[in-house]
Amino acid sequence: MQLDGKVAIVTGAASGLGRASCIALAKAGARIAAFDRDEARLADVCRELGGDVLSRVVDVANEESVSTAVDAVVANFGALHIAVNCAGVADASKTVSSKGQPFPLATWSKVIGINLTGTFNIIRFAAVAMTRNAPEGASGERGVIINTASGAASQGQVGQAAYSASKAGVIGLTLPVARDLAEHGIRVVSIAPGLFDTGMVAGMPPKVSQSIVDRMILYPNRMGQPDEFAGLVRHIAENAYLNATTISLDAGARMQPR
Repeated sequence: MQLDGKVAIVTGAASGLGRASCIALAKAGARIAAFDRDEARLADVCRELGGDVLSRVVDVANEESVSTAVDAVVANFGALHIAVNCAGVADASKTVSSKGQPFPLATWSKVIGINLTGTFNIIRFAAVAMTRNAPEGASGERGVIINTASGAASQGQVGQAAYSASKAGVIGLTLPVARDLAEHGIRVVSIAPGLFDTGMVAGMPPKVSQSIVDRMILYPNRMGQPDEFAGLVRHIAENAYLNATTISLDAGARMQPR
């Protein structure tokens, strides 16, 4: 897909991987619809992007919030071609705590609701909008959906039952949704990032983060940078032969139990 002039929704756009994806796609000429729950940080992203950008405060797990926001994007830009799902949370708890308490069901529901249900909520409404696009190029492409999974899907650490399950679910839906949408000329690809230097690890002391790098990452011996994730997002959008797969972006990382 040629990105110049295309319209892209990015969720989790106010920080980390989502923010970097907004910047990369905008630099390639795409018009950006930035979705996040943090209104103040969204405003900062929009000021940084400048140009043709729309921001919306969106709860990805809420049907009406997503439906209304996608309709607003199409009304404002006239179409929707790309959806990048970066919204996510990593709330953790042990299945049984040190005090003998069970995993809080509210935590489970929150993580699954945002990471998995929220991803599919964006997918389904974005896909409907994409079906209305004119086919493009020799393959007749109408759109591309890019999801964020995680290495934790298969290598979850202590306390990550909900997070790992949610990201495994993202990987699991990639192929069947791609099969569902192939007849409409819409591709679906997921990225499984490893350890990235984002807000989720920003509060760690340097010695702690370096210890994690030394124990878990093969090469290069550092955490990933958001712009490296965003570069892969752009490549997936541009490469029409990438479909129905999950790509690991992890420098060969192998997670330890803690």
